[in-house]
Amino acid sequence: MNLDPIFKAKTMAVIGVSSHNDSHPANVIYNKNHFRYPLTVYPVNPKGGTIKRETLYRDITDIPDKIDLAVIAARADFVPDIMEKCIRHEVGGAVIISGGFAESGKGNIQKRMTDMAREAGFPFIGPNCLGIYSPQRIDTLFLPAERLIQPSPGNVAFVSQSGGVMVDSMVKFTRQGIGISTATSIGNKALIREIDMINYLAGDPRTRVIVLYIEGFEKNEGRRFVLTAERCPKPVVVMKGGRSHAGSKTVSSHTASMAGDYRVFSDIMKQHGILEARNEMELASFCEALSSYQKCISGKIGIITVSGGHGVVAVDNCEDLGLDVPQLSEATRDAIREHFSSSIRSIASLSNPIDLTGSALDDDFLAAANVLVKSKEVDCLLVLILPYSPGISAELGARISHICKTEDKPVIAYIPNEEKYAMLIEGFELNKVPVSYSVEGAVLMAKALMRDEKC
Repeated sequence: MNLDPIFKAKTMAVIGVSSHNDSHPANVIYNKNHFRYPLTVYPVNPKGGTIKRETLYRDITDIPDKIDLAVIAARADFVPDIMEKCIRHEVGGAVIISGGFAESGKGNIQKRMTDMAREAGFPFIGPNCLGIYSPQRIDTLFLPAERLIQPSPGNVAFVSQSGGVMVDSMVKFTRQGIGISTATSIGNKALIREIDMINYLAGDPRTRVIVLYIEGFEKNEGRRFVLTAERCPKPVVVMKGGRSHAGSKTVSSHTASMAGDYRVFSDIMKQHGILEARNEMELASFCEALSSYQKCISGKIGIITVSGGHGVVAVDNCEDLGLDVPQLSEATRDAIREHFSSSIRSIASLSNPIDLTGSALDDDFLAAANVLVKSKEVDCLLVLILPYSPGISAELGARISHICKTEDKPVIAYIPNEEKYAMLIEGFELNKVPVSYSVEGAVLMAKALMRDEKC
């Protein structure tokens, strides 16, 4: 099925718009897209009339334009008939916001419309979902624009069974500066499922990373999903809901999915080189790293810090995640020491982690980074910066990034997330160097890059 009419829609019909209740989900969707996005949007309600001086069409077949996307926010009982009219009117596809289908025991209605759509080759997202959001292009989420935190355009595509998890992740992504190409809440995934989304996004030029929140699969679908993700030329990150016994029982009532045996699924993903995020922190860290770097590493980490304690924490996290922190050769140590300032030359520790001590200056960071980004002894560099160190300037992030641009080696920074350090953080992020607000998060970013050769 061709999903372009859904994700690249130029014309949209919103079915279920109310003439008297502007807070109705259909009205929220209509108003946002009509006033804020580059779409031609038509409101539909069987009673007709007008809304905001615009014609309120009684039926989608009354609209005189070719419709790419129909957003359906009507009672479940009415949806199959609405879909039949969409197919007859040659609409390109649909997003079904409505609930009240298989998740509430009405599987017969869901099956009826799914069979109809499959026979006609008519793609739809949902039902029981928020739909799709693409920065500056389209937004079918029935959440008021003033309350929604919207990530900037980027290269991470998010596919989620849960609309709530997706929106909450969008908040976290925005806070960490992770941009998205599109976010899709697939809800009950009656027709378009994770496998379809991976295949579509694999060919999307705006997407470099595909991340999925999954609650469950149909019988025998899990293996097909893993094989599809393994073949995908882009990194695929999965966060699985329903990992616990209690969580798996909750899944069915949420989106009518079978949670399955989590341990088996997790083991199979590892065997096939699919990155699994166990929680939201891992998810954001993996996405930020992979949105910046597609290069694979073997897991040899070089660490630069001004705090021995932070170095210890980083090494512990590296060991927990299967990353190596190798000791540096004498030649590499000498090359670094040669360019140190006189105040730290005799007191800095160069074993890896490189502890510059609290007396370090910007130039000392640059001396260590300049050698390590060229060294074959490490294949990823973690720079742990404590901005309150007296010798460090707000320009350090930009200066380190400038050095690293010339080398094909991932660099990841840790800086506390405080407004007063914004210039330092931006110096890295503007040069596409990911910044974590915790040491653990920085190590997780490095872990995301230690994958199979396809990345």
